[in-house]
Amino acid sequence: MTVLSLTASGCVVVHGEREVLPAASPTEAAEALKDFTAAYNSADRTYDRAQDADYVTGALGAIDAARLDAGRRISPSGNSSYVPLEFTDTRITIPKKAGWPRWFVVNADANKGDKARWLLVFTRSNAAEPWAVSYLTLLDPDDVPEFRTDKDGLAEPVTADSAELAVAPKDLSADYANYLQDGGGTVFAPGAHTSGWVEQRKKSAIKPGLVTQYIDEPLTKDDFAPVGLRTADGGALVFFATHHYEKQTAAQGTSIPAPSDSVLALTTGEIKQSLTLEFMSNQVVLDPGRGAANQSVEFLNRIQGLTAAQGE
Repeated sequence: MTVLSLTASGCVVVHGEREVLPAASPTEAAEALKDFTAAYNSADRTYDRAQDADYVTGALGAIDAARLDAGRRISPSGNSSYVPLEFTDTRITIPKKAGWPRWFVVNADANKGDKARWLLVFTRSNAAEPWAVSYLTLLDPDDVPEFRTDKDGLAEPVTADSAELAVAPKDLSADYANYLQDGGGTVFAPGAHTSGWVEQRKKSAIKPGLVTQYIDEPLTKDDFAPVGLRTADGGALVFFATHHYEKQTAAQGTSIPAPSDSVLALTTGEIKQSLTLEFMSNQVVLDPGRGAANQSVEFLNRIQGLTAAQGE
């Protein structure tokens, strides 16, 4: 659908920012996946974050950059266990929407991650930018929902403030951060990444000679903004990001448990009595439609990566 307006002189003006268009063509999306895979493999082989810096962003960008930095500090000569990432049985879901940013979802098999399907969200803010992956998750094939599509096979995106879902996508990040802090509420269904994680934290909070404190923060701006597609059942598959800290403090006369090489590679300062770990997390959930009998948001998966550490 093209939105047009008539000026007083009778000339027709096209408002590109209001025009509802496919976010990408199938050919363009396939080329974006090819470019990402080549850049990711080059970076993974050399542990050089500059190789894929233009092709990752948001939550995945932060996790990937830290992973590569740690790898390079541990092994400056490169990744001795490098195996190139390869995708097969690629399925691309392209929404139609007006304005920027534009994005689409790739669902593919890979030679890594056992039998899980890889879901990647490609995004860009303008036509001059390359497509970059902002979210990445791995799902059991049976957990990938059927998307609502039109006669042309184009998907329907959900807006950040959608009132047609149990929880507006823009609120998911803050709701999750709050849930982890107090462990209450009925927004999220019980599971490994909700009630299970809260319980795990309680068990880890106080141990002989060691106390662990947790801070959780929402992320909702720019390339950390949530994105979602309407599912055939009236709900939506939504990707969103959060920011987490864990501070371990050792009692006098004791010490922090020895960190791994990967943690030490990202640590600044000297670890004396405390170590603060900073994590980025991206998650994918099923957000029910307003009319669904069960209004709880269900986690399908969550991928977390260490991005920094501070010793004191």
